[in-house]
Amino acid sequence: MKFSKEIQELEIKILELKNFSKEKGIDLTLDINRLSQERDKLIEEDHENLTDWDRVSIARHPERPYTLDYIKNMTVDFIELHGDRLSKDDPAIVGGLCKIDGKKVMVIGHQKGRSIEENIYRNFGMASPEGYRKALRLFKMAERFSIPIVNLIDTPGAYPGIEAEKHGQGEAIARNLMEMAGLKVPVISVVIGEGGSGGALALGVADKIFMLENAVYSVISPEGCAAILYKDASKAPEAANNLKISGPSLLGLGVIDGIIKEPIGGAHRDYKCVANDLKNVILSSLSELSKLDVDTLVKNRYNKFRRMGSFVENIL
Repeated sequence: MKFSKEIQELEIKILELKNFSKEKGIDLTLDINRLSQERDKLIEEDHENLTDWDRVSIARHPERPYTLDYIKNMTVDFIELHGDRLSKDDPAIVGGLCKIDGKKVMVIGHQKGRSIEENIYRNFGMASPEGYRKALRLFKMAERFSIPIVNLIDTPGAYPGIEAEKHGQGEAIARNLMEMAGLKVPVISVVIGEGGSGGALALGVADKIFMLENAVYSVISPEGCAAILYKDASKAPEAANNLKISGPSLLGLGVIDGIIKEPIGGAHRDYKCVANDLKNVILSSLSELSKLDVDTLVKNRYNKFRRMGSFVENIL
């Protein structure tokens, strides 16, 4: 895929020329424009032939906007709330109260870091039980004050460490699934990057579920699937294409309700554009859901997940 090779090489050259031009006071506009046009042409060619594995690469792009970036670009008056009131605060999940076009919402999401230090602090977006219990506390707070909930999903999965297991990782995720199914306020979940395993699903039981165009949503990472099924992690591209983890596949299967377009090349190319489109989808969905009474809202959410999947029972 050119996305991870030629395009990135061109972006590095463009950045180097811009820095050199600024430092030396030399006008290199023509060279920068030429390389930019070449890069944009490659991006457009790639966009037309993306595989699911290509989308995994875009979803993992280090410059892709994360939860706090969306909060910054589409909300005002954000007040972050910390801690699970049981043990500690988990920085891998952030959440708090804010306003989107004057409408109060509780926004909760996974948060990755940019630098090595930030990723260590955020644990690469892999939440521990305390993070999911913090999310649950905010769910219940929003329900108590009749505030709709917006979840932004972006994690390779829940943290699989021994300490997390000791603290009840499985129970924390399962409780979130159970409690979210019965929340008496509108819930909207959006997969903005990686949607991995139960770590993603713990924020994914919603009335409306959307994915960004280059996000992925799966029960397991392609590398993990390849290691289990093929005994060879290098077959991750093949596994990704077989897992049906991209938006079009999941929309066809009824797992999600819609796909939010991204700029050609990925969301990292225009934060404000993607944030504005995401904001419009959220506001439209909240307007639709707000017309339902509580009983209908909860019943529809329950039935939504009951309809997913199918099986055939053979009676002998």
